[in-house]
Amino acid sequence: MEHLQYPVGRFTLPEQISSDDKVNFIDVISSFPEKIKEAVTGLNDTQLDTPYRPGGWTIRQVVHHCADSHMNALIRFKLALTENNPVITPYLQDKWAELSDSKSLPVESSLRTIEGIHARWTTLLQSMQADDYKKAYFHPEKQRTVTLEEALASYSWHCRHHLAHILNCRKTNNW
Repeated sequence: MEHLQYPVGRFTLPEQISSDDKVNFIDVISSFPEKIKEAVTGLNDTQLDTPYRPGGWTIRQVVHHCADSHMNALIRFKLALTENNPVITPYLQDKWAELSDSKSLPVESSLRTIEGIHARWTTLLQSMQADDYKKAYFHPEKQRTVTLEEALASYSWHCRHHLAHILNCRKTNNW
């Protein structure tokens, strides 16, 4: 079951993040909108409403979650870049995934949101200097400071993690 929940493995922060690592993380974030759109293309409502694993979210919920999560990510980056160690607002992602928009809205609205958010986020990331990645925000849920370098690595993983959920579900069901 672990491999279904964490198909690319659990997130682990590298001890050192090189400039090349940052470029690779940004590439993952930049290419995510096209990849997730391609992953859900051709799926009907029944398929979109299929959980990616027993007890997991549906593919529809995963797509909407990515839009929710990544819009929060962009805001967190902007806060950290413009304020001194701001306290971010966490959100209850499991409860958000149960709201009507996440459970029933066609995925196209979130695909468009992801496309726009990632275009802005990628532009911002590509403009950041090395010192900018040392800036941070305080995450009250984790009770610790998160640098933008760590956040970049984490959100790159997040893209790969949820894309793998969708692709694995398609493969398992022969779609």
